[in-house]
Amino acid sequence: MTDPNWLDGDQQRAWRGYRRMRLLLDARLARDLTADSGLSMSDYDVLSTLSESEGHRRGISELAGRMLWSKSRLSHHLTRMEQRGLVTRQVCATDGRAAVAVLTDAGLRTLQAAAPGHVDAVRAHFVDLLTSEQLAVFTEIAAAVLANLGESSVSLDDPTADDPTAAWPDPAAPERNPRA
Repeated sequence: MTDPNWLDGDQQRAWRGYRRMRLLLDARLARDLTADSGLSMSDYDVLSTLSESEGHRRGISELAGRMLWSKSRLSHHLTRMEQRGLVTRQVCATDGRAAVAVLTDAGLRTLQAAAPGHVDAVRAHFVDLLTSEQLAVFTEIAAAVLANLGESSVSLDDPTADDPTAAWPDPAAPERNPRA
């Protein structure tokens, strides 16, 4: 048996710093989101993922995979969100055995109301604390780690990342069904 390849002091500080930062940042953003909008971070993740999906809909299996949740966990969460009128479930048009989660108009309005406060919190607790050079390095780090974890298909240059409202319909435009 070989000796473990222990982290040196700098590596340990970086790893522990990342873990503590992630834990505290996630907790703070979740607290701020709930206080500002009444949404949990899980609610926000479901709503924002659906808002960025074509037709504001996504298959349950695909949504669970995207969120790294079990289908059972997602199903229970969607039930609670359905009771609040934020999402609905429909039978998949191409596979009658599959279900699709659909963002409701109320869910989209809820997300649109919550997003500005959430972005303010992300800025206050992360983005605005870093220089543009630090953000560039952080982006490179995230891309390298994500690629190693098999997430090379996830683009950090997604145009909706700069404008989270880009995937949302214009409220002044007439309603249209992209699936029609």
